[in-house]
Amino acid sequence: MALISPATPRAISRAAGLLKASRLVAFPTETVYGLGGDATNERAVAEIFAAKGRPRFNPLIVHVPGLAEAEALAIFDDRAREVVARFWPGPLTLVLRRRSDSGLSLLGSAGLDTIALRAPAHEVAQALLRETGRPIAAPSANRSGRVSPTEAAHVAEEIGDRVFLILDGGRTPVGLESTVLDLSAEAPALLRPGGVTSEQLTALLGPIAALTKGSLKSPGMLASHYAPSLPLRLEADRAQSGDALLAFGPEAPPGFADPVISPKRRRTSSRCCAGSTGRHSPALR
Repeated sequence: MALISPATPRAISRAAGLLKASRLVAFPTETVYGLGGDATNERAVAEIFAAKGRPRFNPLIVHVPGLAEAEALAIFDDRAREVVARFWPGPLTLVLRRRSDSGLSLLGSAGLDTIALRAPAHEVAQALLRETGRPIAAPSANRSGRVSPTEAAHVAEEIGDRVFLILDGGRTPVGLESTVLDLSAEAPALLRPGGVTSEQLTALLGPIAALTKGSLKSPGMLASHYAPSLPLRLEADRAQSGDALLAFGPEAPPGFADPVISPKRRRTSSRCCAGSTGRHSPALR
């Protein structure tokens, strides 16, 4: 089982050393915990796919401290710089054309000529990126297709035997994956909804195309993604034996004990509920 360590400066320095040695480290971002590896190292990136049981055609998101580091990896136009000025660091991933001299692992972008980039807002993630001095490929720190972890203990439960160190930065404040915006073509396209809303992006960029079919340019585009492991009953109006409930808002169907995870309708995460289907008040059995 991996060591869970409070994210002190000493622990962050140790984590950076492990990343430079091609080891995997889990760390918090403002969205969810990430499973990090050196994005320039083919071996480390391959270890990420193996640890998650992730199909190799599903690209990874590469994390950087900010715009300066990102511009060394991908081609930014005026739109991309405008979006970065508004939303970075933060829960927004941009898909852009990868620079031919980026030095990034081709496996990380599934052999595509694009790369998904993000600058996380979490202070632990930023400190780790700067201490490591390299871009970090970091999908969510869970088995592929499962619900993303929002606490260090969730990471240990999911993949504790596949990672060398888990930096504990407490519960992630957003608890929802980053939005993925494709700016690699003339028309911007939303590939995955997340912590930045489509309304916010539309206000800045104008019309944005809906999720498109074709090559997987980012995580979140598979038919099954972040799926709960329990059988599901949609539109439940009362509890049955063994049910758990995922609900938002002050009201919930009768019969559930302490069922509401977000009385103000703000998305959070709960391990007892195992995830969300995007529908209101599903019961998980």
